[in-house]
Amino acid sequence: MSRPDLSVLRDDVRAISAYHVPPAAGFVKLDAMENPFGLPATLAHELGARLAQVALNRYPPSDPHVFKAKLAHAIGLPAGMQLLLGNGSDELIHLVIQACAKPDASVLSPWPSFVMYELSARFDGCRFIGVPLRADFSLDRDATLDAIARDRPAVVFIAWPNNPTGNLFDRAAVTAILDAAPGLVVIDEAYLPFAQDTWIEQLLARPNLLVLRTLSKLGLAGIRLGYLAGDPAWIEQFDKLRPPYNVNVLTLAVAEFMLDQLPLLDEQAAIIRAERARLSAALRLLANVTVFDSAANFILFRVADPDGVFARLKERGILIKNVSRMHPLLAGCLRTTVGTPAENDAFVDALKTSLS
Repeated sequence: MSRPDLSVLRDDVRAISAYHVPPAAGFVKLDAMENPFGLPATLAHELGARLAQVALNRYPPSDPHVFKAKLAHAIGLPAGMQLLLGNGSDELIHLVIQACAKPDASVLSPWPSFVMYELSARFDGCRFIGVPLRADFSLDRDATLDAIARDRPAVVFIAWPNNPTGNLFDRAAVTAILDAAPGLVVIDEAYLPFAQDTWIEQLLARPNLLVLRTLSKLGLAGIRLGYLAGDPAWIEQFDKLRPPYNVNVLTLAVAEFMLDQLPLLDEQAAIIRAERARLSAALRLLANVTVFDSAANFILFRVADPDGVFARLKERGILIKNVSRMHPLLAGCLRTTVGTPAENDAFVDALKTSLS
């Protein structure tokens, strides 16, 4: 049987591997920064009844303006600003870069950070510039401003808080970046429910600012809905590149239903924040474990043997994320999601016996 000739494909595509998501069946799943809480049974049944009424034979609205108005009200979107919906924030990252991908355009981000900034930049033909963080994962303001002056990036991405490190950068340093950037600055607030710190009120005063968010970390990772907030002039241009019907009818129905349940989701986020503090304190009691402060729903920590600890945790039924090879600054580092109290206890117990 003859093999297909793949030479028609781009060399850079053939050279990389697909994004790998490890199987998680049978594990305490603490590898993907998900909200560990499901819906109460009565609410789940109510949602099921709502979804049963959705017309699956019809395309979704091309511009779900009624839903967007409800979402805008729920998030306190400043008057005059607009929203663009995406199939997760990943799609919106791609659309922003694609719209700015002129020849020789560059994309910049403090680094290490969310991998999709770099991947989308490269896929869209842009040069990616990752400005190394300091050893303590703080933002190197001078190096970042030097890179902006030198490379004149079309887009700067700043994760707030940063993934995978979990920390919030110095706000004055980010303001300096907004002042210096010749193009767009996208502040990615994926972990807003846990950081409780936002830039959205700055949209009116900062015409080059966009705020990116997702419903995934709030507890709706399965529906894949992100949104981009900014000046209507930007949103109009990005909307030209958005695939028609990119947000499906079930996603819209679930999201609209859950906007009425925000107190429940906020309550779950509060539990996770409290568990984050408790889990951090427990990890700091362990010998030879360095724990980094987090404003997200995960905790980064460093051990002497990350590969061995990761493997032994898997043997004990605990799945976390080994990030020790993602960047030299992350050498020795593992990342765990903050789970339920029982999951966090199981993780700590397993970690204690996995460190030796």
